[in-house]
Amino acid sequence: MGTAQADGARTGDEATENSGASATPVLLREPAEGTPPVVTEPAALAEACARLAAGTGAVAVDTERASGYRYWPKAYLVQLRREGSGTVLIDPIALADDLAPLRDVLNDIEWVLHAASQDLPCLAELDLRPRSLFDTELAGRLAGYERVALGTLVELLLGYTLEKGHSAADWSKRPLPVDWLNYAALDVELLNELRAKLEAELAAQGKLEWAQQEFEAVRTAPPPAPRAEPWRRTSGVHKIRSPRGLAAVREMWQARDELARKRDRAPSRILPDSAIVNAVTSDPKTVEELQALPVFSGRVQRKYTASWLRHLQAAKGLPSSELPSPSQPSDGPPPVNRWADKDPDAAARLAAARAALAAIAEDRRLPVENLLLPDLVRRTCWRPPADLAEDSVADALRAGGARPWQVELTVAALSKALHSTAS
Repeated sequence: MGTAQADGARTGDEATENSGASATPVLLREPAEGTPPVVTEPAALAEACARLAAGTGAVAVDTERASGYRYWPKAYLVQLRREGSGTVLIDPIALADDLAPLRDVLNDIEWVLHAASQDLPCLAELDLRPRSLFDTELAGRLAGYERVALGTLVELLLGYTLEKGHSAADWSKRPLPVDWLNYAALDVELLNELRAKLEAELAAQGKLEWAQQEFEAVRTAPPPAPRAEPWRRTSGVHKIRSPRGLAAVREMWQARDELARKRDRAPSRILPDSAIVNAVTSDPKTVEELQALPVFSGRVQRKYTASWLRHLQAAKGLPSSELPSPSQPSDGPPPVNRWADKDPDAAARLAAARAALAAIAEDRRLPVENLLLPDLVRRTCWRPPADLAEDSVADALRAGGARPWQVELTVAALSKALHSTAS
């Protein structure tokens, strides 16, 4: 990497000298070439794309969203860095209709991202999709690191500490403050160097092919299916026991969600979950009673209390056939703590499978949840294939989304575990 000022000049040699957990990391306060201006005009985008196209190797990619502030998970800033091109910061909102030059460059090269599954959906909305990718967070997990945050890996492997503090900021704000832009640019500053370190480690451990399979699975993963009853994720909903009380939570949640969509605001900024649960448990009969509750007594909320009360009252008028069930419907197995009573043999299979998989994971120095998805393990143990031969178990794992390397490592142990019984 180039030189810059960060508590004194830093150089590539300094990075080598300071890399490793035993050395004192160097704090980076700004990017190596300084913080570039945000690209907001088509002409500037064309120039930036020309620089990116002239660069070499993979492109480091990151985005900043406005989670907790906006309803829609849009990218409000796209950060890019490529060898020979420097760092580019792009405002995708200002350039929403003019991103074709960026697609022409980015969609034909490899991307390096940290926690790619968080960034890919909002980039796909911009029709930006990688030909291939390298995920440094996932690589860190497979390499056996217990902590895989970007800052942690950069410090451990490269000897630098990244400036922190703006990950939860409202990135829809305009103009973006310079210190925010420094933070955003630093997120891609060292991604390619980090990738090189992790790739070498994975190769040395014989895990590079595993990682490549995982990266491709992330790249090609379809969008998650919509939740059947998303209102059940309301924080504190477990306090509501009756079907009619749950109906009231549902009514208020849906009304809040509709308003949040229209205003493009995070639902929690329209009305906190705690206020919904409090309103349902308090059961106010009048606007005045509702306004006497915390949150609803605020100046802004007082304008909406009549509407909230109508939704609470609407739940009271629903016929029994339209009330939600006390527990969320599921196509999966019951909670594990009920297995011993419902199906002791299934509980025995799961215990044996977990023990076997934990041993494999420890031996291979990787998290057991990356060895095989816990949900797939539960489903396979609850309803195993009729034929418990390894070929049949392998087919079941592949049908559940397991990658070839996962099947190869686990099928023998899992097949044996599935023969376990409670007796």
